[in-house]
Amino acid sequence: MRVIVLTKKEEKVVFRMGELFSGPGGLGLGAKLANVNNKSTNYKIEHVWANDIDEDACRTYRENIMPNNPEMVINKPVEEIDIDELPKIDALSFGFPCNDFSIVGEQKGIDGDYGPLYSYGVKVLKKHNPKWFLAENVGGLQSSNDGEAFKIILKELSESGKGYILTPHLYKFEEYGIPQKRHRIIIIGIRKDLDVKFKIPKPTHPNKYVSAKEALENPPIPEDAENHKFTRHTKKVKKFLSHIPPGENAWYEGIPEELRLNVKGARMSNIYKRLSPEEPAYTVTGSGGGGTHMYHYSEPRALTNRERARLQTFQDDFIFKGNKGSIRKQVGMAVPPMGAKIIYEAVLKTFAGVDYESIESEWWEKQDKKLQMELLKV
Repeated sequence: MRVIVLTKKEEKVVFRMGELFSGPGGLGLGAKLANVNNKSTNYKIEHVWANDIDEDACRTYRENIMPNNPEMVINKPVEEIDIDELPKIDALSFGFPCNDFSIVGEQKGIDGDYGPLYSYGVKVLKKHNPKWFLAENVGGLQSSNDGEAFKIILKELSESGKGYILTPHLYKFEEYGIPQKRHRIIIIGIRKDLDVKFKIPKPTHPNKYVSAKEALENPPIPEDAENHKFTRHTKKVKKFLSHIPPGENAWYEGIPEELRLNVKGARMSNIYKRLSPEEPAYTVTGSGGGGTHMYHYSEPRALTNRERARLQTFQDDFIFKGNKGSIRKQVGMAVPPMGAKIIYEAVLKTFAGVDYESIESEWWEKQDKKLQMELLKV
């Protein structure tokens, strides 16, 4: 943590951050925009290094998050990073891969190929002992391996380095003004020896969500915006979509018989699903075949990557690198930056001594008291 004296009456406190599994920069942008003032002191986050295995995601991160220090965006598998040689940090963020914890798929959890990757975050904590960290994953993490995987991860994070007091919570981002129903487990850990207690920020939009229409039309996306390439649909697909009302999907009963999909077995609800203009969007995803690209509420077409980025709360001047498919993947893998900003600012307020409205974690209420006391003990 750097304390910069600007004048005798002004100071700046800067937390130097490292990030694993950074993706294109959802968490990164949220951290970059976070800003808290307490009297004459300004609290900010400054990125020191980042890592991701995806080359295009690293290009995007360099362009938007670390343009002045691009060589420290490390494009290689996390297993190949020399953790001992990474620059010193005060804070760590890591949205470890969710493939094995998602409710979509086999949900192998900690026993899968991706499940153990959280351990590299643990290794950084043990080596560098940052003052705090943010870890992120899908909501399915809570139930993976019958709930045991999450407990193991929490215990290892809690015991890393000098030890951390953890505050896990399932954030429903639509309750924080994000125009998308996206639910993610986020764990905030603050080093035990600092005697600082994090509180979960209270939802800002608990009763009035931001709609998909408001996100996409207020203001309108410029026609010449980057990453705003439209998908070319066949006449048949356009006609098919024209029979699906907003909020409905490919299985809508009003679709003419000759246009209906011939699918046996499970029918996924997001196939050719059109947005509801007056509600937040359903979860933006980064992969999937035909019919999974998210569809406009008033036009018979798939959303552009720029529109998906709007639903994720990326600003229009945030430029994604790569081809259309790569950009779709990057947008879908990201944490909504404006949601992340709220959480990062709650951390900064915690260190700045600025009070804010908060709520209790529902997760703790469902767990045995022995585990809670073990993970929260100072």
